[in-house]
Amino acid sequence: MRELKIGFLQQHNTADTKANLLRLAEGISDLAKRGAQLIVLQELHNSLYFCQTEDVDKFDLAEPIPGPSTRFFGELAKQFGVVIVTSLFEKRAPGLYHNTAVVLEKDGSIAGIYRKMHIPDDPAYYEKFYFTPGDLGFHPIQTSVGKLGVMVCWDQWYPEAARLMALQGAEVLIYPTAIGYELSDSQEEQQRQRRAWQTVQRGHAVANGLPLIAVNRVGWEPTEPSGPSDNPDHSDHSDDTNRSGIQFWGTSFVAGPQGEVIYEASDHEEESIIVELDMDHSEQVRRWWPFLRDRRIDKYNDILRRYID
Repeated sequence: MRELKIGFLQQHNTADTKANLLRLAEGISDLAKRGAQLIVLQELHNSLYFCQTEDVDKFDLAEPIPGPSTRFFGELAKQFGVVIVTSLFEKRAPGLYHNTAVVLEKDGSIAGIYRKMHIPDDPAYYEKFYFTPGDLGFHPIQTSVGKLGVMVCWDQWYPEAARLMALQGAEVLIYPTAIGYELSDSQEEQQRQRRAWQTVQRGHAVANGLPLIAVNRVGWEPTEPSGPSDNPDHSDHSDDTNRSGIQFWGTSFVAGPQGEVIYEASDHEEESIIVELDMDHSEQVRRWWPFLRDRRIDKYNDILRRYID
């Protein structure tokens, strides 16, 4: 059995980016000392989720790659001998920005990057204002711990993306995430959305015979933060319709290649977790359920069309 110890940090963020980075460094250190070989962070983990509004000043949060964050997390990767999946606001060129995952090898070098391909534009998720759609395609990133199929958040809803990663040899699907409740929705609707989010990803695991890791942020983030200590206790404000912001629903999880939930985190508390995966199990599952063998690749041409009238 080829075992991989995967650590993840489900955290609440504040407006104090230096404090966020310090807490991330402490979390990475702790996970590494507990035996993690691969550490996955949530989407846009350095700051608050700034896409709740359209504000040109928020572009000042972006940075080049390589840049300060890749140096910061690269040093941690090298210090602790771990592979780290980060999620950064990339400034590629003046006026050109991406939502980019960067995988850092255990020697501190950049193993590869992935630019978020599917960009949402919904109330409180105005990402099209900030991010240009990725142009690197769906390609796994080779690391010392395996071939990682890294995508980002909204990519979670698209089976084509997961399939393309699987067809190129990805050994695990990984999704840094920032998703939460719209407070105007009923409690029942909120829970339907959260369950759908998990169900569709478990479907990707099943359809491709691969384990899957989704790491979400948690806690309340107001639309207009008043300071660095907003909601320090991560209390649940999902019933408070007078507030404006997002209650991130946490529920980070790890699923096996048959969609089985190996671990599911709290929907309201921070967590620092290590999950052990049998990386050879996917081969056995694919022998039982040979979906890749039975694909009718000669009949899928219409998938390239936007809609079939």
